[in-house]
Amino acid sequence: MTNEKKKKEEKKKSDAEEKIESLEREKNEYLEGWKRARADFVNYKKHEKSRLVEAKKREREKLIKEILDVVDNFEVAEKNIPKEKIGDDCVQGLLNIKKQLIKLLQDYGLESIDSVGQEFDPNLHEAVSMVESEKDSGTVVEEVRKGYLLNGELIKPARVKVAK
Repeated sequence: MTNEKKKKEEKKKSDAEEKIESLEREKNEYLEGWKRARADFVNYKKHEKSRLVEAKKREREKLIKEILDVVDNFEVAEKNIPKEKIGDDCVQGLLNIKKQLIKLLQDYGLESIDSVGQEFDPNLHEAVSMVESEKDSGTVVEEVRKGYLLNGELIKPARVKVAK
């Protein structure tokens, strides 16, 4: 082989190697871009799932709070039932509806806060007044409105009267 042929072959070989290296770099760039896009998509799916779970939780809490307003009205009505009407079938039917609502809410993680006789806790109670009492100062003596926890988180503080 002549020098000229060798040079041409070496040039072809060099050009081919350069082309291979160029294609290898391009392939790696595309592969890295694909990996980043895939990771971004996986992160997006995780974020979207947690966002939907949180939205569902907020909507459930909102609905439960609205139902609790109805339960509170049942509580007020129950306190104002005349003694002679307590055995009445209609009254008992309404009280059974209240019990059903409370049971349904408990099945979704609702717990009522026991307040009377407990130490006032600003994380659970909302003081509506301070009253003279034989109990120790800072003790809840009367519950004006029940308080509730939903899955361990306060959704409605108990309104209470506290001993001076």
